[in-house]
Amino acid sequence: MANSKRKLPTKSSVTEVSNQNKDNPSTTEKSSTEVDPTKNSSLLSYFFRDCLGHEMSNFSSLSHFTSWLQRPVDGAALGIFRLFYGAAMLIDIAEERGGGQMDVRFGEPHHCHFPLFNGMRALAYPLMGCLYLCMWLGAWGIMLGYRFRASCLAFLVPYWYIFLLDKPTWNNHSYLFGLVGILLLFTQAESYCSLDNWLNPRRGRCIPYWNYFIIKFQFFVLYMYAGLKKFSLEWLSGYAMSNLSHHWVFAPFRQVIDPDLIDLLIVHWFTAFFDLSIAFFMTIEKTRLLVTPFMLSFHLMNSRLFVIGMFPWVCLAEVPLFFSFDWPRRISDRSKTPLPEPPVAVNEVSKPGILARLRTCLILGYCGLQLFLPYSHFITKGYNNWTNGLYGYSWDMMVHSYDTLQTSIQVVDNESHQVHNLNPYAFTEYDRWTKYADMAVQYARCIEENIRVGQPEMSKNISIYFDIWCSMNGRFQQRSFDPRVDLLRAKWSPFESTSWSLPLLNELNHMRPKLRTIETEVLAWNNYSDVIFVADFPGLTLTNFISPELINCTLTILEGNVRYRNVRDYEAYFLTAGKSIGLESNITHLVTTIGQKPASYLFTYTNKTMLEQGITKDEPEQEERSILPLWKEFQHRVTNYQQFLSHIGNCLLYLLYGVPIPLAARERD
Repeated sequence: MANSKRKLPTKSSVTEVSNQNKDNPSTTEKSSTEVDPTKNSSLLSYFFRDCLGHEMSNFSSLSHFTSWLQRPVDGAALGIFRLFYGAAMLIDIAEERGGGQMDVRFGEPHHCHFPLFNGMRALAYPLMGCLYLCMWLGAWGIMLGYRFRASCLAFLVPYWYIFLLDKPTWNNHSYLFGLVGILLLFTQAESYCSLDNWLNPRRGRCIPYWNYFIIKFQFFVLYMYAGLKKFSLEWLSGYAMSNLSHHWVFAPFRQVIDPDLIDLLIVHWFTAFFDLSIAFFMTIEKTRLLVTPFMLSFHLMNSRLFVIGMFPWVCLAEVPLFFSFDWPRRISDRSKTPLPEPPVAVNEVSKPGILARLRTCLILGYCGLQLFLPYSHFITKGYNNWTNGLYGYSWDMMVHSYDTLQTSIQVVDNESHQVHNLNPYAFTEYDRWTKYADMAVQYARCIEENIRVGQPEMSKNISIYFDIWCSMNGRFQQRSFDPRVDLLRAKWSPFESTSWSLPLLNELNHMRPKLRTIETEVLAWNNYSDVIFVADFPGLTLTNFISPELINCTLTILEGNVRYRNVRDYEAYFLTAGKSIGLESNITHLVTTIGQKPASYLFTYTNKTMLEQGITKDEPEQEERSILPLWKEFQHRVTNYQQFLSHIGNCLLYLLYGVPIPLAARERD
């Protein structure tokens, strides 16, 4: 787009007037003072001008910064981003927002939810269907740019309600989508490629630059904090993401690099550097074109490596925002003569009013909040367990991986002293409650409510105990909560540490390389052998039933002291580090940690069923993998969308005409 020609203001005019197409790599910002670079005494000023393309004076005061944010730029690039964002949300609603499984999440009356605020409740299933319909229509309005403000609100209100209703569904990208929707609400993203602009062609083609700034800042925080969280010993040691090197996207690297080195150097080290630096490189004009292929390749690879919905595609849609504001208009008007830009009102740009300054303060406040929240866990201590804060708003993407070995729930009738073992997933399909104390308390209380309704013969004086064993990032399997604490009476506060939430046994981290070595040796015995590493706290007992299909079972102590016995033989054996004992199958074994420090040990065994049938552990994994299963993904999404629309139709028919909702839909899954 051709730049409009303007005369420089006189000395009595403003200090600086911004170019219409600032941030366009082909343009440069002009200043009324036209500082000679050879006479500039500040190296930082050179950096701002030559690398970032801005004068440092833009940030010297609130007034100058406001003028910089208020300068008019072309809204075409933002309009294209809005269109792609709306399209992605249309797909996301049926997938990660749960539209395709609406009946499972909201159709079962005993389904447990985990709201951020305990007073929140899910609406009746037909009303939830109306909320999804509202969100769906809002996403259409955002994509098409029709009644843009109303469409944003129609999308955002249900989105955040559903988001806050279930903490186990939180993801960093779900949080990002909601934030971007809020930011778009206050922008003029409908100024290009929209029905609003087509129906009202008198709308101007220019929008204030802050419309771009605030969205680019949000993605800047996403990348930068994701990199900061990865620059930790936990990530750089290479334990978070294992065996990714076997995926087909790394096939070219496997020709020259060992798979273990691919996992360490590319998956962990390169990703940490990429996340931390890519936003800076995309901001700097001289490196933008150089790193764009890496940016595109990174998100395309992520779309193949992980099941993360629309996240890679929204990030790809955001990449063009770092380029010129008018690139869509230049493509569409290539054969036309560009219209000159309207002149900029110098006084309006140089002397922002109080409303403009207030807007700047609000933008700075929002930016500060986004910089603070990922490190605010010293305030919300109750949400801290093995990791700090609830997953989803800290941008600690892929930093932690879990392997849950055992989950058991005991309901004790304190009057009859009867003990009932409950299916851990009887009232929820999520498992994040196994790792966060706040969700564990919520689930226990939901179980109590459901038992009172479904089991009226049971007394009201009951206790609920969770015994959950997890491993994080290649560590030992250990308990996440104290199994002796009744969660119906457990104390929990968002602002206090949770005493019954057991800490991660970081003192055993030095053994992780040894665990890998032992695992490699055991797996090399045959195709049917396996090993489980366990660590437990002093005074606690592991109750382990060994299935009849497991043979050649052995318990070996690595560190600490334990007392062992089985339920048939009441004679106890005291085992110390380095000692082993053979275990019988089809019997329950009790391993109690004694002494003043945790004990670590391992179980080795052979799977008799796999041995007899000749099944290897690698076969199912190989069958599931296929290169670019795009057609299967498309079919799955179409089926999911059909289910989503069917759920909405059932809800509307029930509300409008009283047509019963098919029972089969609610009982599915």
